[in-house]
Amino acid sequence: MKRFSAGLGTALLVAASSLIGCTDSRNHGRAIFVLVDTSGTYVQEVDKAQRVVDYLIGRLNPGDSLAIARVKSRSFSEKEIIAKATFTKDPLALNEQKLAFRKRVGSLRDATQGGTAYTDITGGVLQAAEYLNETGAGHKTIIVFSDMQEELDKQTKRDVPMNLAGIQVVALNVTKLKTDNADPTRYYSRLEWWEQRTKQAGASRWRVINDIEHLERIFQNS
Repeated sequence: MKRFSAGLGTALLVAASSLIGCTDSRNHGRAIFVLVDTSGTYVQEVDKAQRVVDYLIGRLNPGDSLAIARVKSRSFSEKEIIAKATFTKDPLALNEQKLAFRKRVGSLRDATQGGTAYTDITGGVLQAAEYLNETGAGHKTIIVFSDMQEELDKQTKRDVPMNLAGIQVVALNVTKLKTDNADPTRYYSRLEWWEQRTKQAGASRWRVINDIEHLERIFQNS
């Protein structure tokens, strides 16, 4: 019985060590991809994006990932990514990394003078989902800083299925259009359409945050 117990104990110890190793190898951190609408009149809101990024940088931890990209006439392209980083654990390198990130985002205003004619939100979301899934993060979020009015040119095709499984989608600072002021149902219908679309694509959660003074809601129950 003693030999059997010792052998069983060793087996259990090996199995437990194996399970712990598997658990530790998984990434339980966060990854956030921010899409900034630079089309039409919404380009006037771009300056607020810096405040959003500053907040996120302050909340994210070493090992977390952050990226920011433009939403333009065609957004399914890595060249629209303004800045991206997985934050290092080295304190000195981390400060330099954050400063460089802020500097890149600070150039967004100069890079978006005049705005673009069309708004390819879907292309941006597809690009964001690819990036987030590649990080392997346990908590993934797409923030769309936009009025959520998508307008595509005739050559741009976006009738492809989106895979947003395990990704939270946040519509941030959804400004109202002149047509919304005349008919508020247009505004609510637009948000409802995006909510249904993201949930059908498997998004873990959809939420709208219009008050950027309460960005902490991005992290609530996410």
